[in-house]
Amino acid sequence: MTNLTVVYYSSTGQTWQIASAIEEGARAAGAQTRLRKVRELAPPETIAAKPGWQAHLDATREVPEATLADLEWADGFVFGTPTRFGLPSAQLKQFIDTTGPLWAQGKLQDKAAAAFTGAGNEHGGQESTLLALHNVFYHWGSIIVPVGYTDKLLYAAGGNPYGVSFTDGRGKPLPEEILAAARYQGGRVAHFAAALAAARA
Repeated sequence: MTNLTVVYYSSTGQTWQIASAIEEGARAAGAQTRLRKVRELAPPETIAAKPGWQAHLDATREVPEATLADLEWADGFVFGTPTRFGLPSAQLKQFIDTTGPLWAQGKLQDKAAAAFTGAGNEHGGQESTLLALHNVFYHWGSIIVPVGYTDKLLYAAGGNPYGVSFTDGRGKPLPEEILAAARYQGGRVAHFAAALAAARA
């Protein structure tokens, strides 16, 4: 059985929806999964100033927080974050900054890795955020699994070859095309995670 961990940060829920769809796709491909959020770092007054932020925190209160054990357990992992000025969110980066012990022991290398993101507008930094996360995977020695243009459904989702990305719908639900691409990404990473796990064995 292939193990895949999806680690995400989401403030108002859209990144969480993508993370959930990725997990769904990985499970459909036969993987055992862990969906994990990272710890919220924003102060209460900041959260209170944005409608929906506290509501999403309450709605996902039961989602476990990511630990290093979740990465060690995994044969592959997918990281997701909203873009913050073309970079990953501070919340996700803070978790990544704790992974040094696993990296030093070689427990992140030779595992499948991928990323996803979203932004407030079409050219709001999606690609640079994904590439920034890929830089982490280079350091870990992970094997990056991009979606590329490996399925026609990816074109309907915007055609981002680096990983699934979306534009904030300003209160509208995420399009099914984006969720379909996320399920595809989950299945694709699970497939390569299985192959890499067999090679390590």
